[in-house]
Amino acid sequence: MKTTIDAAGRVVIPKELRVRLGLSGGQEVDIQEREGRIEIEPSLVAMALRDDGQGVVAVPEEELPPLTDEIVRSAIERARR
Repeated sequence: MKTTIDAAGRVVIPKELRVRLGLSGGQEVDIQEREGRIEIEPSLVAMALRDDGQGVVAVPEEELPPLTDEIVRSAIERARR
């Protein structure tokens, strides 16, 4: 997939990739340079441990987009590679 860098240095991540990876507008990402390549990854989500009455569970400290079948399938495929 190709995209362009605008005059302000911004890169648009194509919608197909955003949907497949569960990325949404305003979401933070980490950008790194490795061996001459640019890597963009979703930032880690801060989690809090809470007791829900049945045990301790990890709860995200911010609202996350809904987990879709497509996101799960894509994660499984990436793990199989």
